[in-house]
Amino acid sequence: MITTRITKQRWIEALVIVAFWSLIVVLTLTQRLFDSRFGQPGGLEEGEALQAITEFSVWALLTPCFFWLSRRFRIEGTRWLPHLGLHVVGAVSAAILLDYVGAITFIEFVMPDSKHIVALDARIARFFFIDELVAFFVVVAAGFARDYFLRYQEHQKETIELRTKSAELQAQAATLQAQLAESRFQTLRMQLNPHFLFNTLHTISTYLERDPRGVRRMIARLSKLLRYTLEKTDVKEVTLRQELSFIDDYLEIEHIRFEEGLQVIHDIDSWVLDAMVPNLILQPLVENAIKHGIGKREQGGYIELKAWREGEQLHLSVSDNGPGLLESGGDGAPAPPSVTFGVGLRNTRERLESLYGDAQSIKLEMNPEGGARAHLSLPYHTASDLVAAGVTSEE
Repeated sequence: MITTRITKQRWIEALVIVAFWSLIVVLTLTQRLFDSRFGQPGGLEEGEALQAITEFSVWALLTPCFFWLSRRFRIEGTRWLPHLGLHVVGAVSAAILLDYVGAITFIEFVMPDSKHIVALDARIARFFFIDELVAFFVVVAAGFARDYFLRYQEHQKETIELRTKSAELQAQAATLQAQLAESRFQTLRMQLNPHFLFNTLHTISTYLERDPRGVRRMIARLSKLLRYTLEKTDVKEVTLRQELSFIDDYLEIEHIRFEEGLQVIHDIDSWVLDAMVPNLILQPLVENAIKHGIGKREQGGYIELKAWREGEQLHLSVSDNGPGLLESGGDGAPAPPSVTFGVGLRNTRERLESLYGDAQSIKLEMNPEGGARAHLSLPYHTASDLVAAGVTSEE
């Protein structure tokens, strides 16, 4: 395709050169036709048209060479002065040669019977080549203009190609980043779902003989939970209302396990129920509160779910009244806020980072009322906000 474009450009240049010198032939013959200095007005001497065509055909054939010289020896950079000298010498030489060719062809075609001899030294001494010298500089100037135009086109083409390549690379990088984030997110989900399932099945197996009726209720709830997780496999975000509904079903299984030893307190601001949150984000927090909080108390205890909005941030917390965060030494001192437990909470942190970057936070801290509290902060947005931004929770 590039070769075809170059060939087409050369053909166009050749046609322009032929058209230009053909116009010069017409203008020259018209001048001779009406100027008495070239003979009798109203007619041309025999052979004048052929002589003009021959002379300017030589110009047309040499024009590509002049263009090549103007492109090869540019008057710019550190070598502009030697190149200028080369052009001056070439201009004078070409002008003398072309003047001599023009004189010979005129004698040959217009005055074939004349005994006149064209003396090269005499024509040089009288500067008969001045017209050809001016014409040469005009052609070379056109060559410089052509060279600058071609270089401008090449620069524009390179700029467009670089911009296109840069845009393609940016698009590829964005696609790869999105694919990486999606793969990472799905990996975390695949780790979370079996983790949740195995823990629930363990609870069911523990109570299989002790409370068959309760186990049947557990299985029914588990079936509902599994159906939900399968239906929402590709969904990154759900409304807080949906997430709380799922947690209620999950806690129903734990109620059977703890009987009356588990209380659930909801402190949910009704204005944030339509806020979008990561799918299954609360389940590992609730599981952690039960395992490391309520499960450590002989008399059971409570779990408190809170949700509220502060500015552009949605806050979620899961608290319990268990033994709290203890150091591994067992001396009862509070553990640092950075302490995490198991796969569930670790994946929760990574999922939040994958979805929201630095606009989120997760903390494990001592509950002022005793026990531990997991506190999440993430950007507040609703489904209508995503629609307005052209994004869906499934992307």
